Amino acid sequence: MANDDDFTFCQVGAPDNQDYVNAQKIAQDISEIRIKDEPSNNDGTSQSNGAPWEGKLGNITTSKKQGTVGSLSFTVIDTSPGKQASGTSGQVASKDDGFSVPTYQKQIKPARKPVARAKVPYEKGYSQMDWLKLTRTHPDLAGLKGQSNRRLISIDEVKEHQNAEAMWTVLKGHVYNITPYMKFHPGGVDMLMKAVGKDCTALFNKYHAWVNAEVLMEKCLVGILDHSK
Repeated sequence: MANDDDFTFCQVGAPDNQDYVNAQKIAQDISEIRIKDEPSNNDGTSQSNGAPWEGKLGNITTSKKQGTVGSLSFTVIDTSPGKQASGTSGQVASKDDGFSVPTYQKQIKPARKPVARAKVPYEKGYSQMDWLKLTRTHPDLAGLKGQSNRRLISIDEVKEHQNAEAMWTVLKGHVYNITPYMKFHPGGVDMLMKAVGKDCTALFNKYHAWVNAEVLMEKCLVGILDHSK
């Protein structure tokens, strides 16, 4: 310019459709644009030979894209952080308000398997069907000899009956004479002997929680456990 009073006018037309589409595609990949003034020398040139962000991005990976809109050529440098694949199994990175929040997949524990029962082969005539037939025909499986099966029995009295003629046990607050049921027990005599002279409720629930013992052992009922003694 000759002096400060001179002006130069120019007319800028709207870009054609193709240039507009190209600009839109490039603009979609731009996460942020910053304009920073750089000090210049007296001759009007910038003191920095490189881009103002060089040396300040650390290990962030950048990508450059060049484009042209009309007669304007430009270069776009994308410094937005990209997606990083996690190498840790079971860990997923999710964004929440700009922060990476690690989440972990819930580990589903396998269902606890029931305790395996060691079944003993039945002797002939000692199946569960044979036991049901016996309970319908035998007059006194409990060995009451005319006494009531509703009387209160202390735990000490239960402990006194651990012989071949009378083996008593406590199951869910009831006292049973399990002597006649010994050979009918699916788990064998040795397993049932662990219940003699004591409260076997916990042991019973471990292996036979679904069995209706009140019906199965109804004819072997001796009395009710006296919790006061």
